[in-house]
This record gives sequence, C-alpha cells and structure tokens, in this order.
Amino acid sequence: MEEGTPLYDDIQNKTLILPEEEIERKMYWKVKNVLEKNGYEHYEISNFAKPNYYSKHNMNCWNQEEYIGVGVASHSYTNSVRFSNVDTIEEYIDNYENGKEVDNLIFHEKQNKESKMKEYMMLGLRKIKGVEIKKFKEKFGENPIYLYHTELEKLVQQELLEIDGDIIKLTDRGIDFANLVWEEFV
Repeated sequence: MEEGTPLYDDIQNKTLILPEEEIERKMYWKVKNVLEKNGYEHYEISNFAKPNYYSKHNMNCWNQEEYIGVGVASHSYTNSVRFSNVDTIEEYIDNYENGKEVDNLIFHEKQNKESKMKEYMMLGLRKIKGVEIKKFKEKFGENPIYLYHTELEKLVQQELLEIDGDIIKLTDRGIDFANLVWEEFV
C-alpha cells in the first residue's frame, strides 16, 4: 500500500483488514474468470480490457517506449533517462514565475544497456503475452535466452515461467508469484 494514502492509513489503524493471501488469490482468479467470460481480455498482470481498448500508456511503459509528462508531478522517460516534475503546485508555479523552470525537474535514472535489458524483461513479463524473443533481439542485439539462461532455467523449473517458441511468459502460477519472477531481473 502506498504510504500517506487513506487506504494505507486505514490498514495501519486496523479500520480495514485485508484478506489473507490465499483468499485474495481465490478472489483474483474468480474475477479473472468472470471478466473473461464477459469478453474482457487479461492483457497485463493487473488489467483487463475489451479487445482493442488496452491502456496505451501502460502498454507503452511495458514496451519501454518513451513518453513525456506535462505538469505537476508528471513523469517522463526519454533518451534512457527517467525524470519527473516537482509534486507541489505551489513550487511548480513559483519556479516558473521566478525563471527557475529547470528546478521543476527531478532526475531519477540514466539507464545503461544492461539495466534497460533487465527492465525490458521485468516490464515485458507484466504483459500476459510476455516477452517476444525476436523483439528483444531487435532492440538490444542480444538473445535473452542466452543472456538470462540461469534466471530463466530457475523460473521454468519453479513453474513460474514458460518458454513457448518465441515467447517468454508467466505461467498461471507465475501470475500468482510475479514478484518472485520480477526480482530475478532487478
């Protein structure tokens, strides 16, 4: 839970009790089945949509494409750099009024090739369709099967991932334990 949110506070104050993990997983799979029976596609680990109505922003993020955020607290990713704007409207306006626009920018990260490849795997495995080996090769000039053979072998043995032709993707068990999969690429 995100610290500082009402939901976080309710959980901390015990005015809201979250279900146990086993119950939460049963609820997840029940909702998944109901949504799919009603024409929704499970296209990424935490999202469903009618065909052709996927979140463009989310898909751009999971495909590691660039985006520019505009305004207070917006985030951007371009030229392998992640940055955001300050998160208070007062500071944002004050900086513009005083010619200090650059002070609105907060640098987060400059990625190198290795960090981009690991992130591409992690983000790609958020998508139900998984990571296309061919696209990974086109983007990085490397084969993820060779590059991450140790991690992939371990995750396949644990039945968290499957490699089907040109696709590396989460199994149903992998969906339940996705954080364990993603940790291999952090």
